Amino acid sequence: MPPLAVWILTIIWLAGIPVGIYAFVHALVQRADAFTAADKLSKPAWLGITGGGALVLALFQGPGTIFWIAGLVATLIYIVDVRPKVTEVQKGSSW
Repeated sequence: MPPLAVWILTIIWLAGIPVGIYAFVHALVQRADAFTAADKLSKPAWLGITGGGALVLALFQGPGTIFWIAGLVATLIYIVDVRPKVTEVQKGSSW
């Protein structure tokens, strides 16, 4: 793999670790009923997904392993899809 690609993957991996931790902590402090009200998986399921994703990101180091990509995708799905819906449900209607 070219050196530039290794550097880019390393930066993405290193940036993914705090994102995974943030996703887990965010899921941890949310109300359990907000997940089902947002028509998403349950809170324990998302805690497992985001916690497992953060753990995989921390354990499988560097660009040489493919496992950390799965952990990053899992946490990014929470950040991009689930977090906005859960936050919206807890804020209520803006009307």
